[in-house]
Amino acid sequence: MPNRLSMIRWNSREGSTRELTSARQTTIGHAVHCSGIGLHSGCPVEMKLLPAPAGQGIVFRRVDLPDSARIAGSDQIAARFDSIVDTRLGMTLGNKDGVRVATVEHLLAALMGCGIDNVEVELTGPEVPAMDGSAAPFVFLIECAGLRQFNVRRRALRILQPVMVEDGDKRAELLPAPRFTVDVEIDFAATAVRRQRFIVDVTEAEFRTHVSRARTFGFLSEVESLRANGLALGGSLENAVVVDGDIVLNADGLRFSDEFVRHKALDAIGDLALAGAPILGRFRGVRSGHTLNAALLRALFASDDAFEFVTLNDPERMAPEEALTAGGAIGISARA
Repeated sequence: MPNRLSMIRWNSREGSTRELTSARQTTIGHAVHCSGIGLHSGCPVEMKLLPAPAGQGIVFRRVDLPDSARIAGSDQIAARFDSIVDTRLGMTLGNKDGVRVATVEHLLAALMGCGIDNVEVELTGPEVPAMDGSAAPFVFLIECAGLRQFNVRRRALRILQPVMVEDGDKRAELLPAPRFTVDVEIDFAATAVRRQRFIVDVTEAEFRTHVSRARTFGFLSEVESLRANGLALGGSLENAVVVDGDIVLNADGLRFSDEFVRHKALDAIGDLALAGAPILGRFRGVRSGHTLNAALLRALFASDDAFEFVTLNDPERMAPEEALTAGGAIGISARA
């Protein structure tokens, strides 16, 4: 099944430099749809994004399940860190009834990167469609849907103290910072990749321009093993960059000279969206991946002194001395 996007309309990019921590909650303007195959399952799937009310957050719904599941509410999975059930080559979320949805990170990165707080994601299968292996098709879909703001203030998660998790030479940490910054470093044996580092202040414009188009990648030497373990069954040169030693097998080459590490930044943004709120802090990942990122979120929420939720205010309505800003975009009120 080819990837397909419904071409509804292209929105103006006015305000695309808006900070992710703008003051009011958002959803999309109207429903949009796409279809494709799951990167790991290889199953055809259709996905629809629908507007959702303020305060709901991001919720996945499996519309392929029986009506009894819908009536019981077991078809729904909240996009939160406590819904993570598997981190092998992607984030898989599940609920208490055993219903799952896999490879959510690229879509979540697009929603976070476009500043969307509330949306319902309907899926006809167990995995988000891979599209081209990046977040760019989802960004386009969100732009087609448009943005709706509620007259309800947002909450952000502000990092107060460093939190770190390690596994051998792998490390992931969150540090206090006035805005959301992602700093990732990778180091692979393949000479086409090697050691790369990428740092980005995550605004909408920066995400769209420098992060969203970076595709997932894999190594030819691992394909047989992955497929034997039920992974990468839908993977191809159409939805992943494939590396064989010092060679990139994709005919069109790379989109960025450091596309590999930019995709790791994309993954981290999607993983951290499972905090359930915009983050005011710096993420630093060294050889980290989904498993370590999930562990970092669990460690963060296990430490009450390491974070606080803050309500975001419109700085235009505040006296200058009251507007504690994050990149000039927000004001922060007392702990919520």
